Amino acid sequence: MYILACLAVFFGAYLLQITMISAFYHRALAHESLVLQPWLKRFVAQSGMWFTGLDPKAWVCMHRMHHEHSDTALDPHSPVHYGFFGVLRGQLRSYERTLVRLAKGDPAYTSKVADLDFPTNWMNRHRLWGLPYVAHFLVALAIALSTGFWIMAAGYWLGMMSHPIQGWLVNSLGHAVGSRNFNTPDNARNNTLAAWLIFGEGFQNNHHQYPASAKFSYRKTEVDLGYGLCLLMERCKLLRIERATLIPSPKKKSPETFIGEPVTENR
Repeated sequence: MYILACLAVFFGAYLLQITMISAFYHRALAHESLVLQPWLKRFVAQSGMWFTGLDPKAWVCMHRMHHEHSDTALDPHSPVHYGFFGVLRGQLRSYERTLVRLAKGDPAYTSKVADLDFPTNWMNRHRLWGLPYVAHFLVALAIALSTGFWIMAAGYWLGMMSHPIQGWLVNSLGHAVGSRNFNTPDNARNNTLAAWLIFGEGFQNNHHQYPASAKFSYRKTEVDLGYGLCLLMERCKLLRIERATLIPSPKKKSPETFIGEPVTENR
């Protein structure tokens, strides 16, 4: 029972932060494939960093630059230039650079997020970016000291702060290993392992062909758990899914590799 409880705590924490990043940061703010309730959008803008350690505006800016320059020299986290394992360090450096450039008002960066009507988080503006990590460490420590459940405490912290590994898996595997449904102009691929672990985010080939789609899966055998979360939240009236831009269903008896139309959207 103890191990099951530890797994439940880890999964609960993981679900909180993956919902914030995959549903709110990515599908809603970066690609506008979800329309959040106004109060929820404000909550994400003000509190998202506490859940993830990542500034929502900087995250969106870097992600949009990734789509615009996917697998080119200007891509902020491509394995083509950083190497498979080097993406872990590369994505951190690019994120730090994005924060600095946004703070300095660099038009090359601010223009990417001109539609977001909120500033970067106050923690970043005051160089207190480490506060969320410390806060969740203290919560984990409190769990451990009050209960003696050290594995459970570690599961909580890892569940909340595992986003660097998630990003590395998606940005590396999703652009190096896997299948392709569409002939996109970059190396985007569908990696099933990354998709299962990171709630559909591993379907990079599908996503780069249809970036405005809230659903990342294309074939019936592809499962996008993140879209399932979106459907659940829509039923709870927290958001609305933009169905006009959803990825279309495949045609019957379609070939293994699809030649998609050129990607024209940068978001």
